[in-house]
Amino acid sequence: MARAVIKEAKEPHEIKPQKESAWICMCGLSKNQPFCDGSHKLCSGEEEGRLYEYDKEGRRKEVKK
Repeated sequence: MARAVIKEAKEPHEIKPQKESAWICMCGLSKNQPFCDGSHKLCSGEEEGRLYEYDKEGRRKEVKK
């Protein structure tokens, strides 16, 4: 089952309350929620104003409006 993610940010959000930073997923694709696993790299090349969905292998498909 494909999962559609509507997001505003393509990069992870950094949290610095401890010695080392924690990176929180902002793209919605991480398999290690709420933490970033680098999956946001799949978002490169997305066009603004378009909606995409990703399957479990990380393949992107544009969702028709």
